[in-house]
Amino acid sequence: MVKIKICGITNLADALAAVAAGADMLGFNFYRPSPRFIAPPAARAIIQKLPPNTMAVGVFVNEGDPQTVSRIADEAAVTGVQLHGDESPDYCRELSGRYVIKVLRVDRKFRPEQVTAYATDAIMLDAFDPQVRGGTGRVIDWSVAAQARPLVDRLFLSGGLGPENIAGAITAVAPFAVDACSRLESAPGRKDLARLRSFIAAARATEL
Repeated sequence: MVKIKICGITNLADALAAVAAGADMLGFNFYRPSPRFIAPPAARAIIQKLPPNTMAVGVFVNEGDPQTVSRIADEAAVTGVQLHGDESPDYCRELSGRYVIKVLRVDRKFRPEQVTAYATDAIMLDAFDPQVRGGTGRVIDWSVAAQARPLVDRLFLSGGLGPENIAGAITAVAPFAVDACSRLESAPGRKDLARLRSFIAAARATEL
C-alpha cells in the first residue's frame, strides 16, 4: 500500500481532516521563509492531538548543523525529519537514529543514481525551482523517478501531485510514498478539504 504524506500543515483542523481521510504522515514546515512555516511549539500542540499511528515529519532547509535539527525536532515532537536543502550525506548521517527523508530536486541535470549517495531512511524526489524549496506545484519527470525507484528501499514522490494526476503518478513510478502540498490548498498553509479528500481517495484507489 502506498503511503500518503500531506505536507504544509499549519492548523489542527487540516491535520485532523487529513488523518480522517486516510493520510499516514503529516509534514510541518520549520523553514522560516516558507509561507507554510509553523513554529515548533505550535506544531507540537497539533501533533499531541493526533492519533498515535500518525507520523509527524518536520521539514528543514539548510539548518546550520544537525544538532539544531535534532533540537527543533524534539521541541516539536516530530518523529521524522525531511531535509529539503543542500544537506550532504555526512550531514544526514549525523542524524542517524531518527527517521530521515532526504529530498533531491529533479532538474535536467539530475541522474537517478544520485539517490544512492545518501544512507537515509528514504529519498524524496521533488521539482526544482531556483527560488522556492518545495510547494512549487510543478510536476517532475516521472520516467526519471521510475528509474530511481529500484535504487532505494523507500522512494517518496512529490512535485505537483493532486487529485487529477495521482493515479498516473503511482502507476508510472510505484513509489513507497507520495507527498502533496500546494495542489491541495485554497491558500498557502490552508487545505482545500474537498481536494484533500479527493486526492487521498484517488491514491487509495490506485493500489498496485
